[in-house]
Amino acid sequence: MAKLNVAVLGCGFWGKNHARVYSESTTCNLVAVGDVDAERARTTGEKYHVDWYADPLKLIERKDIEIISICTPTTTHAKLALEAIKDGKNVLAEKPMTSTVEEAKEVIGAAERQGVHVMVGFIERFNPAVRKAEELTGDGEIGSIVLASSKRVSRWPERIGDVGVVKDLAIHDIDLICHMFNSDVEQVYAEAGSLAHKLEDYANITLRFKDDRSAFIEANWLTPRKIRRLTLTGTEGIIQVEYITQEVTVENQKMMYMPMFNQEEPLKNELEYFARSIQKGEQPKPSGEDGLRALKICEAALRSAQTHHPENP
Repeated sequence: MAKLNVAVLGCGFWGKNHARVYSESTTCNLVAVGDVDAERARTTGEKYHVDWYADPLKLIERKDIEIISICTPTTTHAKLALEAIKDGKNVLAEKPMTSTVEEAKEVIGAAERQGVHVMVGFIERFNPAVRKAEELTGDGEIGSIVLASSKRVSRWPERIGDVGVVKDLAIHDIDLICHMFNSDVEQVYAEAGSLAHKLEDYANITLRFKDDRSAFIEANWLTPRKIRRLTLTGTEGIIQVEYITQEVTVENQKMMYMPMFNQEEPLKNELEYFARSIQKGEQPKPSGEDGLRALKICEAALRSAQTHHPENP
């Protein structure tokens, strides 16, 4: 198949990673980057020998671009995604997909009308350790899953300023647990607040699913050490996933062991998958609907933290 021409909007920390991966891709040609900070756009463009733009709309107007990765601040996602979709581009929007549920619905509707695809950057779905855990649970290695517990904590990243810890950190585990459970969240209860930042910087979230399973998500920007961990508890044992080191530990009635698998860069897996989906004309996952579902749960968690009562997503 012919390579797809791609561009990256936003040349900050994460956008630079997108540009790097696309520049090394076997399925894509990185042709342009853009950032409202002209110096940042120029530096990234020159590094990868591609065109650069300080005006995102000028980049979007280019007719040779088929895919755009949106790695800009969350508050700009909806506007840029809608402009790209209107111009016939397929869009990968970093999480959170948009600032609000209503914006997400607007983006999904526009993509459907225009006949293009939207994918949301929930990178943990492409983590080899997560994929191994999915394989093991599918094989019944710990029986039926009844509970998931995640811990995603670290110091505040200076790149974040327009969303709190729920939509920046907890949303990863919200999406992943919903995906692994393949079930709808019935009720959300959360305790959250701000100790050192403008928006909430800690949150403890409980999700109750319609099949009586549950999940607990701890997220904060207060812990000195970065931890990214998921524990799945089943009727016959547990599986623990270390996202960063890509380690999986299984403990059941018979033994405790660490299965072997190849370690890979999740972002590379994610972007290659997205491009191949577009080449095949298939709807990529996580879809816009998945991004919308996660946002609904995040907003229910934030409401719950205010009301101190369970909320429906």
